[in-house]
Amino acid sequence: KTILSVGAWSAGGALNTARYGLGGAGTQTAGIAFGGHNGTAIVDNSEEYNGSAWTEGNNLNQARQELGNAGTQTATLAFGGENAGSFYTNSETYNGTSWSEGNNLNTGVWRQGGFGTTSAAVSFGGTQGDPTAATNQTEEYGGTSWTTVNNMNTARSQVAGSGTLTAGLGSGGVLTPGSGTNAVEEYNGTNWTAGGSMLINNSGLTAFGIQTASIAAAGNDGSSNITKAEFYDGTSWSTLPTLAQARRGLAGAGTSTAGLVMGGYVTGEAANTEEFTGDTTALNYKTLTSS
Repeated sequence: KTILSVGAWSAGGALNTARYGLGGAGTQTAGIAFGGHNGTAIVDNSEEYNGSAWTEGNNLNQARQELGNAGTQTATLAFGGENAGSFYTNSETYNGTSWSEGNNLNTGVWRQGGFGTTSAAVSFGGTQGDPTAATNQTEEYGGTSWTTVNNMNTARSQVAGSGTLTAGLGSGGVLTPGSGTNAVEEYNGTNWTAGGSMLINNSGLTAFGIQTASIAAAGNDGSSNITKAEFYDGTSWSTLPTLAQARRGLAGAGTSTAGLVMGGYVTGEAANTEEFTGDTTALNYKTLTSS
C-alpha cells in the first residue's frame, strides 16, 4: 500500500474575506473558496486561488454558511447550508466564471459533509435544522438531480468528506452537542461501512484527498481548536506535522501530496491559507508459499 512518508505545511496567500463555515474545492494551485460567515454577515463571496494568491470571482446566488462542497475550481458544486435560520436545499454549480442554480437537495441540511464531482457527488450527515440533532441521511447527485440513498451508520454533523462517489470517506464530526467522534465511515457508492478510527475525537475539521490517501486537518477536540493533522491510508490513521494555526470550520482542497486549507474560526474569522506538501512511499508486499 501507499503511505505518506514526509510532509510539511507552509503559508499561502490570505483570503480576501476572512470567514469560517465556508466551502472549498479544487487543487493546491487551482482552488476555490465560497460562502461562509465573516463575523458580521453570512456571505456569498467566491474566490479563486492560483497557488499563491486569492482573487475575487462571481458570487454564489445564495449566501450561506456550513454548506457542502465537491468538485474542482472550474466545475464546483455547492449544496445545502444555512442563513438566518433557513436550512437550504439549494444546489449550485460553478463553471470557472459564474454560479448557476441546479436541482435542489431533497432535504434542507447544513453542517454536512460532501465529496465527489459535479456529475457524481455525495451529501451526507449534517443537521436538518435543529443544531442539536444530527442526521445520517445521504443523497447522491448524478449531474442533474439528487436522490436519497442508504444512510450512514451513525448520524453526525460537522463531518469532513473526501474521495469520490464510489470510494468516499466521512471522518469525525459531532454525534450530539459536546460529543465529538473519531469514527470514520467509507462509502462504496451503495453502502457505508466502518473504517479505521481517527487518533482523536474531532469535529469542525476539513479533509482532502482520496479514500486510500486522505488528510484530515484542524478542527476541535472538544476542549479547544487544534492544529493536528492525520493521514489515512485506507486502513489506519497516522500523525502528520501540525498546522501553524489552530482553527475549526475551515475548508480544504487538493490531494494528500499537494493540499490546501483556508479560512476557519480561531478567536474570530481567519483569512490565512496553509499549503501541505507530502511525499508518498509505495510499500510492496510479496506472498511466500511454503512447499
